[in-house]
Formats: sequence, C-alpha cells, structure tokens
Amino acid sequence: MQIAAAGLEKKAQNVEIIDVRGKVDYTDFVVIMSGRSDRQVNAIAQGVREIMKKEHGQRCYGLEGLPQGNWVLMDFGDVVVHVFHQDTRGYYDLEALWIDAARIELPEELAAKDPGPGSFLD
Repeated sequence: MQIAAAGLEKKAQNVEIIDVRGKVDYTDFVVIMSGRSDRQVNAIAQGVREIMKKEHGQRCYGLEGLPQGNWVLMDFGDVVVHVFHQDTRGYYDLEALWIDAARIELPEELAAKDPGPGSFLD
C-alpha cells in the first residue's frame, strides 16, 4: 500500500496491486500505475523511489526506463512496480498476464485519490 500511496501522491492513475505470490518466484506483488505524459511518468517513478527510501527505508534495487518516460520498471524486492504512460500500458496490457492473480483493493482513502482510467481524457 505504501507504494500505491506514494504513486497517488504524485498523481498516478489507475493503480492496481496484483498478488503474484505462488505464481512467480522473483516478487510477491506487482503494482501497475499510469501517468498522462512522459514527464508525469518520470515524476511518479522518481517520487515513488524517493518516498519509499526517505519515509519507509525501502531501497529500490533496480530501475529501468527512467529517461524515456513511457514505461519505468522499479524493483523493490517483494514488490515490482510498473509506471506506464497510458498508451504504453494499454499496448502491453500486463494486467492480462496476471488475469488469474488476486487483486488487492486500495483502502477507501487511497481509492478516493485514484481517478481511474477514464480520467485521462479530462
């Protein structure tokens, strides 16, 4: 939830937490979130990394895609985070890869901050 909250603080949208325990051996959870532009994707990724380190003492073990800004991958060990530009997210559709995995619902106070996928056209 801390990663989802950090992303939402940086205006991430359509945040999904997928429980992949027992399905893969490299992580327990996959968090997927979106931004509306390359610049916002980079800001979300940098913000998540910074907040997790400063406020939660959680180190990011790997980071890919930051300069390009259409898909940033972050490895926090037990959690792998994908921050996508909305179009890139739709193209790769990682959620379909984990269609049979449980989704973790955001607590109400976090869900209220997530405008969801339809807000990209606002």
